[in-house]
Amino acid sequence: MAAPISASDLPDTTLRSERPYVAPDARRGRGAISRESGRYEPYARVALDDGWNGLDQEPAPLKTTVAADASRSVITRNQSPDVPFDRSINPYRGCEHGCIYCFARPTHAWLGLSPGLDFESRLFAKLDGPALLRKELARPGYRPSTIAFGTNTDPYQPIERQYKIMRGMLEVLAEAKHPLSIVTKSHLITRDIDILSTLAKMNLVKVYISVTTLDAHVARTMEPRAATPTRRLQTMRDLNAAGIPTGVMVAPIIPALNDHEMEGILSACYDVGARSAGYVLIRLPIEVKTLFKEWLVENYPDRAERIMSRIRAMRHGADNDSTFGRRMRGEGVEADLLALRFRQAAKRLGFNREHRPMTTSLFQPPERDLRQLRLL
Repeated sequence: MAAPISASDLPDTTLRSERPYVAPDARRGRGAISRESGRYEPYARVALDDGWNGLDQEPAPLKTTVAADASRSVITRNQSPDVPFDRSINPYRGCEHGCIYCFARPTHAWLGLSPGLDFESRLFAKLDGPALLRKELARPGYRPSTIAFGTNTDPYQPIERQYKIMRGMLEVLAEAKHPLSIVTKSHLITRDIDILSTLAKMNLVKVYISVTTLDAHVARTMEPRAATPTRRLQTMRDLNAAGIPTGVMVAPIIPALNDHEMEGILSACYDVGARSAGYVLIRLPIEVKTLFKEWLVENYPDRAERIMSRIRAMRHGADNDSTFGRRMRGEGVEADLLALRFRQAAKRLGFNREHRPMTTSLFQPPERDLRQLRLL
């Protein structure tokens, strides 16, 4: 019989704990190692093989499933003082890219699912997203401001090839001449160059490609189903060549793992046309800290303790600091040095010399859904 478990049973300082691990062959190509229960669940369940059943059988590979998301709206509002937007859209819940560091993983706990392997294999698609967006933009009194895509999950993750929800939303925004920004790791965004280039001519779009490392091995381990570093650079080149302003987000920076690559990443991205850049220090909220530690022990056992020690040095001795103004950058000597390195490299290369706010004056509310009755 399963025993109750809570987050307090897992000390923040340990790198090892009894977790519901999944066999390596079953999770090949995935980021997380375990399928821990969501924090709102009263029990944790762990599969056990007593040696009599399935001993000689290969574990079945973990399959990706997609279910419909029944949300009745798509625009999420926020009042966070340290982000440059007040509204965002995520066409999908969960993300198949499987980035182990993803700070959005804990949102799967709200669905009664694991922030670990469930987050990257049990996905939800907002199938009515374009229609809901059209409805919200057409509401009387709506005031346009940049809508940010990719703030939690990647709008161009693999299932977008089939569902095309992001493309449908772009069509609505282009019709309404509404400004937007996109953060992605995927080359799939180049599929929509036709719409994005039209928006760019009206100063209605900015794109950032997230580049975490130039090392293909590190990327394959840390972001198993995202585009390779070379592919991301090519994406940046293609978008900029099409007149779509595309910059780079060096995110997240992980001390003792990829922080030494910052200057190299910025230089490589400048060479392919990026002229704006930013960075974010790794964040480890709620379940992410445990999942990340598990991943470190399996993939970088020689550096695991050192990496966590350096993260804590930038977080006042804790694994995470969610305080506005500090959560993205950290604090302390090492955090200050990281910020200085970024500023100097960006200045030397020529990043962030111009800041052109996107226009909102062109906005035209879209036509209401013709299936709705109109009052005469």
